[in-house]
Amino acid sequence: MEFKDYYATLGVTKTASGKEIKQAFRRMARKFHPDVNPGDKAAEARFKDVNEAYEVLGDPATRKKYDELGANWRLYEQAERQGGPNPFAGRWQAPAGSGTGYRTMSPEEVESLFGGEHPFSDFFTTFFGGGFSEGAEGRAGRGRTRRRAGRDVEHEIDLTLDDAYHGATRRLSFEENGGTRSVDVRIPPGVSDGSRVRVAGAGGPGAGGGEAGHLYLRVRLLPHPVFERRGRDLYTRVPVTVTTAVLGGEADVPTLAGKPVRLKIPPLTQNAQVFRVKGYGMPSVGRPEDRGDAYARVDVQLPTALSSREREHWEALAAGG
Repeated sequence: MEFKDYYATLGVTKTASGKEIKQAFRRMARKFHPDVNPGDKAAEARFKDVNEAYEVLGDPATRKKYDELGANWRLYEQAERQGGPNPFAGRWQAPAGSGTGYRTMSPEEVESLFGGEHPFSDFFTTFFGGGFSEGAEGRAGRGRTRRRAGRDVEHEIDLTLDDAYHGATRRLSFEENGGTRSVDVRIPPGVSDGSRVRVAGAGGPGAGGGEAGHLYLRVRLLPHPVFERRGRDLYTRVPVTVTTAVLGGEADVPTLAGKPVRLKIPPLTQNAQVFRVKGYGMPSVGRPEDRGDAYARVDVQLPTALSSREREHWEALAAGG
């Protein structure tokens, strides 16, 4: 299992402020963006790593979880390799001199630490999105062990790009024990192709009063007729007349927000020239106000038919008159 030091990925220290982390993310995202490095697979991989690091460190609550679990990563890895018990599932001795004794984690605490829905690295998924097939030891003094007997279930779900932009609610039905069970699922805005959305307790039922497993929905985004998604950015074509491209003017850029945006076209705009429309891209999961950008590629429309007078004008231009 791969451990990723997200602080090192962004080039900041562990004591960096939220503002410093955001500044580092923007700087590195610009540096490794695929549009700046076309065809560079190494830069594309770094861009994905930078985005992943910011998804964790950019959110105070998620960053707190990462800071707390990162210190115990080696302990977990060693126990797993030796086939021992999960060091977070029962009692474990605090380091000498730390001023604390044994600590017991309840199933609720384990769930709050390990629950999540982001398809990131193995390390992130294990600690934030994987969960455990068995529950942790009960709270101190209860004298019993709780286990989650239900199995986790995974299904694919098809979404349009509009669903991913606005978020959506789906009612899913499952055949179970000779009957049908329905589950209402809320898809958060910003999910990407391949994302996993977790619905706690909606998986296989537990036996003997045990807790149910989780339902994991693997998102599959359907092609969109107007937009192409690249990360959090959206790309589209904007038809522009020849006169507008030559003399300048305005054009409407479609958006997933519902209303088009007026784009100023400067004189002598070339065909296939790209303009950025800031803030009209895809939202981030958990931070819908943080959006990518839209990129409009000019598609100069040549006339398909000419009147006799229009032909005279074009012939005069061709003659230099």
